[in-house]
Amino acid sequence: METTPEFTRRQYEFAAHIRDPEHKPAPGEIEDRRMAIYRELFYNNVEGFLSSTFPILRKLYEDQPWHAMARDFFAHHQAQTPLFLEIPREFLGWLENERTAQDDDLPFLQELAHYEWVELALSIAEETLDRDNNDPKGDFLTGIPVLSPLAWHMSYRYPVHRIGPGFLPDEPGKTTTNIVVYRNREDEVGFMEINLVTKRLLELVSENNTENGEQLLNRIATEMSHPQPDIVVNGGIEILQGLVQKDIILGTRNRK
Repeated sequence: METTPEFTRRQYEFAAHIRDPEHKPAPGEIEDRRMAIYRELFYNNVEGFLSSTFPILRKLYEDQPWHAMARDFFAHHQAQTPLFLEIPREFLGWLENERTAQDDDLPFLQELAHYEWVELALSIAEETLDRDNNDPKGDFLTGIPVLSPLAWHMSYRYPVHRIGPGFLPDEPGKTTTNIVVYRNREDEVGFMEINLVTKRLLELVSENNTENGEQLLNRIATEMSHPQPDIVVNGGIEILQGLVQKDIILGTRNRK
């Protein structure tokens, strides 16, 4: 026995057609000219936001495959949030977990999409930089380095920061690409490629509440089996000082 109210059923039909007009018929009593306005409005809003959030990815696709992918997402993904700014994250999750891979997919599709999404994610992140409890001019040898909550360090198999119409790698790089993406005090988002030592240093700082910079850098020297730990410590202090200038490291705080 049909229990869904007529009005609700019509709403479902309307929404299903808007999302997938090729396979879901429109409610019969609505003129197609009017339905076309809704079809174009809803899809164009979503596709336009995807294009603006993933500009490099969009440039790498011809119109037909790009719109096919965008329409596939629009038709089949069940979003978990009504927030418009979350659409790119929903798209990224769909790429990683739901979409059926195609033979002609770019090999770096998911990694490039993630790299481009991070810029939006950081620009709208609600965390703030603590200006009161950290000393940007502090001594990293004796003070505890503090990582910005708006600095995210990530590793990719492909050199995503170099990918564009003129550079389309077929295979992953020989080494991982390590990147820190950050938002500074002026709310500007920046990207910085880092080496393995800096990556390890940021990992240790992010997990640390008690050790000063010298102790952390000596740990790295031990992990590297470096014959001259002082070289690692001195070089690491310079790295930390440079990261302060970009608001990746906020400075130091003293032990409580």
